[in-house]
Amino acid sequence: MFKVIQRSMGPASFSLLAFKVYASSKKDPPSAACVKVNELSLYTIPEEQSKYVEEPKTQLEENFSHLRHYCEPYIRWCEEIYNQTKPKMETFIQLGFEGYDYLQNSPPGFFPRLGVIGFAGFVGLLFSRGSKIKKLVYPPTFMGLAASVYYPQQAIVFIQVNGEKLLDWGLRGYVLIEEKWKENFQKPGNVKNSPGNK
Repeated sequence: MFKVIQRSMGPASFSLLAFKVYASSKKDPPSAACVKVNELSLYTIPEEQSKYVEEPKTQLEENFSHLRHYCEPYIRWCEEIYNQTKPKMETFIQLGFEGYDYLQNSPPGFFPRLGVIGFAGFVGLLFSRGSKIKKLVYPPTFMGLAASVYYPQQAIVFIQVNGEKLLDWGLRGYVLIEEKWKENFQKPGNVKNSPGNK
């Protein structure tokens, strides 16, 4: 124990000694013994005049250069399309995750209602045999009617929002058909409307 105390007192006693440090002011001129860094032999830069000489391009490099310049507009176009579709795809993926979460934590009675709505669409498909227009109209109509039975408030909101658009499309179609009818069947030189046939 005595040896441990004796050995630890030596370095500890040195730490109690006071030393004086003298700092030189910045106004003092540098002594002649100081050497600049670039004067040292290790840091001297050999004075050589270098000249850049470009190597001639090989045929492979020329072909790649032409290919790059040829493909550059297409690559830029692809980047623009990617930047335009990226937010839409992120929104679509987010909707997919939200739909998955909704199906995982669905309210009670959701899947039976979904089955009835799907069966109504199948019945609409059965009634639409023989006509392509009926196949486009009947299944969504039957599914919409079944969904409006289970979700009446959402159906009213849907009709209020989209009813004006459907009415506008119907009026546009009516005006277009009327114009085509007048162009084709009510011309003054048309055989059906000529005054000599009356």
